[in-house]
Amino acid sequence: MRLERVALMAALALMMAGCVTERPDTPESRLREPKGSKNQDSARVFTELGQHYLQTNDLQGALTQFNKALKYDEKYEPAQTLIAATYERIHDTANAELHYRKAQGIDPARGGPNNNLGAFLCRTGRTAEGLPYFQKAVADPFNQAPSVAWINAGTCHITAGDPAAAEEDFRKALTVDPNNGEALYQLANMLYQRNDAFRASAFMQRYDALGQASPQALKLGFDIETRLGDKDAALNYRRRLQSQFPESEQARALDITASP
Repeated sequence: MRLERVALMAALALMMAGCVTERPDTPESRLREPKGSKNQDSARVFTELGQHYLQTNDLQGALTQFNKALKYDEKYEPAQTLIAATYERIHDTANAELHYRKAQGIDPARGGPNNNLGAFLCRTGRTAEGLPYFQKAVADPFNQAPSVAWINAGTCHITAGDPAAAEEDFRKALTVDPNNGEALYQLANMLYQRNDAFRASAFMQRYDALGQASPQALKLGFDIETRLGDKDAALNYRRRLQSQFPESEQARALDITASP
C-alpha cells in the first residue's frame, strides 16, 4: 500500500503489455526473426530478457539487458521505464530520474510515464514538482489506469501535508474504480485519524469485502471497531490478524497490548 509499490508494479505490469512474441524459443533467437522494425524488435527482446532478470532479483543482469535494449532503440519506452525502476531499486537516483524523464519525454501526453515520473519525484521529496505529472497522467484519454495516478497523487499530497487534497484524490480514484482497495484503505485510515470512526468503518467494510486482507488493514479495522465500541467486530479483526499474519508487526503489537 505504498506509492513505490504502485509505481513499480505499474511499470512491470502495464509497460510490458504487447511484448510477447510468437514461438518464443529464447530471447536471443528471436533477434534473428524477420520483423518490421528490427531495432525496436531487438529492443523489445532485450527488454523482455531484462524483465526476466528483474523477476529473479538479478538487478545487475537486468541493467545489462535494458542497456542493450536502449542501444537498439533509445525511444523504446518500456526499456526506459524499467531501467529507471531498476536504478531506483539500487538507490541510484540520478540515473533513475534521467530515465524516468526520458520515458516521459518520448510521448509527453501519455499517462503511464507521467505517473511514473510524478511518483518518483514525490518519493524523493519533490512533491511540488511531482504533482503536476499526475494531472497529465489522468488527462490522457487512453490511460487505462487513471486510478493509479489519483492514488499516487493522494499519497503525494499526504507527504506534502495536505490531507484535504489527498482525500479528494482518493475519492476521485474511487469514482473511476469503485473497488480500488488502496483508495478504500486510505480513506478509512484518514477518517479514522480524524476521529470519524463511523464513516471510516463504512470504507473499511467495503475494503474488507474485496478479500484483500493485509496486516495494516486488519489492524486498522480493529482500531476502528475498538473506537466505535463494537467488541465483537474488533475481536473478529484481531483473530484474523493473528491467524493470517501471526509474524507481522501489527499482530505482535496486539499480542503485547493483550498481555497482562
